[in-house]
Amino acid sequence: MKFLLLNVGKTNDKNIDSAIREYNRKIQYYTKFDIKNLIIRKNNSLKDKVKKNESEAIKKIINNNDYVILLDSEGSSFNSVDFSKKISKLMISSTKRVVFVTGGAFGFHDEIYEIANEKISLSQMTFTHQMVRLIFVEQLYRSFTILNNQPYHHN
Repeated sequence: MKFLLLNVGKTNDKNIDSAIREYNRKIQYYTKFDIKNLIIRKNNSLKDKVKKNESEAIKKIINNNDYVILLDSEGSSFNSVDFSKKISKLMISSTKRVVFVTGGAFGFHDEIYEIANEKISLSQMTFTHQMVRLIFVEQLYRSFTILNNQPYHHN
């Protein structure tokens, strides 16, 4: 089982980027995890055109056999323990790779919603895309510590 966090854009804040790299290193202890940032030139200010360009770039990375989860404000919400159960179920499934996708500033194009298996919301609050990445990798790390009875998560 492999996990991929696929991001539209890059993290400009060095502190956030450093924290993301640290959680990525910690997650490697439990599973194969990679982070890929898609750098897409925004040579068009039309919202639909930008979303379409981002969609094309995302579709080039996603395989037909991937289980695709969008990090989307309209998705299902989980607490940390339930999210760890979700990760556990995915790990025992026949899926070879789970791809979590964060969209661009305008969200996802309809084409991406059509190929997604599900949507997950990290919060009802709005965060910057950079913060979403950090919150997600922390929650993924937390999930693995919960599943492995490590002393990181406290109820």
